[in-house]
Order: sequence, then C-alpha cells, then structure tokens
Amino acid sequence: MNDATANLILNVDDNDGARYAKSRILSRAGFEVIEAANGTQALELARASLPDLILLDVKLPDINGFEVCRQIKASPETAAILVLQTSAAAVQSIDRIRGLDGGADSYLVEPIEPAELIAHVRALLRVRRAEGALRESEERFRQMAENIDDVFWMLDPATDQLLYVSPAYHHLWGDSAILPQPGPAHWAGSVHPEDEATVEAAYRALASGTPYEVEYRIVRPNGTARWVAERAFPVRDSRDSIYRLAGIVNDISERKANEMVLRDADRRKDEFLAMLAHELRNPLAPIRNAIELLDPSRAPTTQNFETMREVIGRQVRHLSRLVDDLLDVARITQGKITLRQENVSLVAAIEAAIETVAPALTKKAHTLRTEMPDDSVYIVGDGVRIAQVLGNILSNAVKYTPQEGEILVDVHESDEDVQITVRDNGVGMSAETIPHIFDLFVQSQNSLERSEGGLGIGLPLARTLVELHGGQIQAFSAGAGQGSEFVVRLPLTRRVQSGQPAVPDEPVAALPVEPGTGPALRLLLVDDSVDAATLLSMVLEADGYDVRIAHESTQALEIAARFKPEVVLLDLGLPGMDGFQLAQEMRKLDSTASALLVAVTGYGQAGDRQRSHDAGFDYHLVKPVAVDEIHRVIETRFPKTSSLSGSGVSEA
Repeated sequence: MNDATANLILNVDDNDGARYAKSRILSRAGFEVIEAANGTQALELARASLPDLILLDVKLPDINGFEVCRQIKASPETAAILVLQTSAAAVQSIDRIRGLDGGADSYLVEPIEPAELIAHVRALLRVRRAEGALRESEERFRQMAENIDDVFWMLDPATDQLLYVSPAYHHLWGDSAILPQPGPAHWAGSVHPEDEATVEAAYRALASGTPYEVEYRIVRPNGTARWVAERAFPVRDSRDSIYRLAGIVNDISERKANEMVLRDADRRKDEFLAMLAHELRNPLAPIRNAIELLDPSRAPTTQNFETMREVIGRQVRHLSRLVDDLLDVARITQGKITLRQENVSLVAAIEAAIETVAPALTKKAHTLRTEMPDDSVYIVGDGVRIAQVLGNILSNAVKYTPQEGEILVDVHESDEDVQITVRDNGVGMSAETIPHIFDLFVQSQNSLERSEGGLGIGLPLARTLVELHGGQIQAFSAGAGQGSEFVVRLPLTRRVQSGQPAVPDEPVAALPVEPGTGPALRLLLVDDSVDAATLLSMVLEADGYDVRIAHESTQALEIAARFKPEVVLLDLGLPGMDGFQLAQEMRKLDSTASALLVAVTGYGQAGDRQRSHDAGFDYHLVKPVAVDEIHRVIETRFPKTSSLSGSGVSEA
C-alpha cells in the first residue's frame, strides 16, 4: 500500500530515549507506531497486533533480538511480518550476517539517520507489497487453473522439468496417479501414433520461440482416444529470453464428433440431391418423348395416342409418389404426421401393398408367395399407412432381388401381436449396413439397387409409421448374396370374427359426365398457370362440363358474376388476392354463395386444409389431381343422376 498511515510498525527497544526518537521519526513520516521495551512484550504485541514491520533492537534485557526475530519468523502466525533489526553494539559483519541468517529482512547499525531509517522502512514495505500482490496473483491463477476443464501446463526448458500441470490433466488423460514425464516429442506423451509426427514437429519448434496450435488425439490408459486442441507458447523474461514454456489443452472430442456427423449429413444430403435430380429427370424423359411423338407433323396413330397416354399417366403417378414420400419425410421431421384410426384388415392391407408393386414384380418375373392365417386378422390403425409400410418393404425386396427371384410374405399372430415377415433371396446386406438401413437417405451401393432408383426414404418412413402404430420393425441378413428379411410387429388389438364388417371401402371413382345427355354443369376454373388451366379445361369440357377460365382474382369475380358457376375449382397461390381471400369474396356474391368451392393446390399440409375450410371451401385437393377425383368430389353435390339438370344458363 502506498499510504504510510495504513502501515503499523512495532518499535522494540529497551532504551527509552532511543525508542522515543525512532517512534517520533516514524510517526512524523506518517506511520502508526506501537512500542515494546523487551523481547517478551515484542512477541506478545506481534501476535496480538500483527504489525506490518517490527523495528527490532538486538540488545534487549530478557531475550536478545536475534532470538526474538527467530521466534517471530518461526511462527506461521507472524512469519509474514517484516523485521528490521538495529544495533549500536553488534556492528560487525558477523553480527549483520547472524541477524539476516536468523530471518531479519534488513539490518541497520545505529546511530541511524532519520532519512535513512524512513527510506529502509519504505523500501521493505514496497517489497512486501509486491510480494503480496504476487502471492495474490498466484493464488488467483491457482484457483482458476484448478477449476477449469482445460489443462494448463508450464515447463522449464532448461531442465525439461514440468513445473505445473492443472488437475484437469487427470480427467482428460485418464491417469489419476502418474504425472507425465516430458520428453523430446511432447510434454505429456500418450499422443496417438497417427498424430505423433505433427505434434513432435510443433513441440520442437516451440523451444525456439514458435508458438503452435494443433489438434490431435491422445490415447488414454484404457485404450480409448480423445481429440484435444493445444495452444502452446514461450514465456519470456524482461530480457526477452525464453525461460518457460506453457500451454493450454482442451477436450474437443464432442466437437469433432459433431463435425463428423455434419460431414456425413452433408455428404448424404449431396447424394440425396443427386438421386432426387436423377429420379425426377427419369420420368420427365418419357413424358417429353411422348409429347414429341404426339406432334401432328409426326402423324400419330390411334395406337400412338393410347400408348403415350399410358406412358404419361404412369410417369406422372411415379412423380406423384416421389413428391408424396418427400412430404411424408417433411412431416416426420416436423412431428406432424398423423394417423387415421380404424379397423384395418391385414389381408386387405397386404393385398393393397402387393398391388402397388405388381408392375415391378411382373417386369422382373419374381415369384411372390403369401402365407397367412385362415381366419381374418384385424388391427386398429391407419389402413393406408399400413399398406404404405408393407408396400415400401416389398418395393425394397423387388429392387434388391435379381430377375426371377422369390419373395415370401408370411403372417403369424400371437396373443399380443401380429408378425409380418417379408423375405427375399436377393443381394442381402452386410453387417455394416444393417444398423443404418432405416436412416434417412441411406441407399445400398449395389449396382442392382442403383439401377432401380429410389431416394432412400422408403424404409425410414416405414419404421416411423410402424412405431406410430405402437409396433417395431427389424431387418436381418446373413450377408451379401444371402437375401434379406424384414419383420414388422404390430399390436393385435382383437380378432374380428368372420362376417364382421371390415374397413369401409373407398368411394368408387365417379364416371365422367357423358356429353350430350343433358345441360352441362357450369364450372369456373381459376389458376394463374395458363398451361395447367388450359389442359384441365380441355379435359373437363371433353367430359361434358361448361367451363370458363380465369387467371387472376379480379377476372374470376367478374366471370363469376355473369357466369353463375355451380362448381369453382380454385388455385390458392394466385397473384394479388390469394385463393383464400377470393373464396371469401365469392361466398359474398349471390352468384357463387352456394357454389361448390374446391381448392386445387400444391399445398397439402394440415394447416393449409384448415385455412381452406375456414375460408369457405367445400373440398381441398392436392396437385396433381386425377380427373376422376374431381368427378367424385363434384358428384357429392351433383350426383350423376341429376348432374345434367343444370339450368343451362350460359355466359351473358
């Protein structure tokens, strides 16, 4: 402390005059002074008052000053007190040596000039303050180093002696007893063999003053490896010479693991995007060729038209399935996939699944056998989703099985669940593939599978849907070329006796309205896509509807006021006023207040359906929409028997 009044000095001298003179000098200099006339009093006051400095005369009546100093320095309670010994009799060099060896911090021979006495006292106090600050700094450093997860180390480069290692070393390196022995390659050793050369080169350069930052692996005593990041640097003295080497090491194993996960996810994302582009382009090629063949300049025949219609229909259905799978993945990742609970006939679900893969089975000449219980088995769940699960597994079996393969669907039931096994004699799976077969975007590298296509999302969808039904799915294979087996277990709620109603059949698709059998229904088609609106209107007109087209909301309202449509097919993504607002406006018009409003859109989430319902729509159809689905929706309001009884009002 710089303020002398904050320092307490104990003045010890048996000579009253000398003691008084020294006390007066110190007091005038701003110090607080207490006095003792002998060694016993000095020791008592030292313990009671803990002065900053003791001005101690050597010659005392009871205990000489050398002994008093020794006792003060020997006691932990008073060892930190500065002792300045003085003497008018013990003035030889041997006396000063004796005093300093006994623990005194300085020694003055009397008589002492006042200025010299004050200068000595202040100098000793300055040194003590510096030592105190250093001890406090060291204590702060010690507490910090011992309470952080990072390892701090310091080394003497002259002796290769490790001066300090923080306790975190034992946690990171896993050695609870033995401290590291510095060597020429590293201060701690235990570096992974693959990283030794890099670490050794950096560590050798450190001795010449080159700091380093390296990431490497260490090997713990139990054989496990951990990733660490180390920053090491030289510590220089006032002459800019290196007198210490120091470093900080922190555990980055979790970060490295996350980086590996991200790199793997990024790689799989790139692979998925490449597969997606491939899968989307594949159906576009035949569609484009079909369009070229239908060019009048090529004089297409009736057979050409029929073939191209089948090709385009097949490829559009393929594209629709791809989009549906992608939407299902999005719903799964957002936790928004929901199930429709109903009594589901397992036989019906399996038959529906087989129907979806029937073309592929025929193409590859596979033999499909089914083994099921004699009586019907029913579970509670979503029939469409269960059929989707089994369809995805069967599709996988078809892809991975070479031509003329064999596929078995085996169903067994127990008291609590039903087990569906799909077994093939295809290419099989390696032991490394099986744990990841249900991960998103994972695909076999087998050339057979790659030729068949796919996005690597069918099996992850199957697993999620099975788990949502309270079941589980597993994959097995004896290895490459040994075939694969997928086992689905679903809880068996109850067995429905023969004759009990099964799941209600889906509504039969309505037949198109036959033109010329009566007045046509008035239909307004609103879509900002000119091509989409034109082609759909042509189909609907061919099926017997009286169709008008609008490409934006204002035009749609104007036509609606004149045309008075009975049915409105309305796209939601319109420029300006969107489809939701347009529907609300149409509900306000007399001409469309009671019309059948059908949303035809690419938005198919639950929130989109709720918004369309709130806006006044009667139905919500998701593009691409089959024409027979439009017919079916229209027939809910205008059954075929009365659909031709419209008023016949034409455009005004």
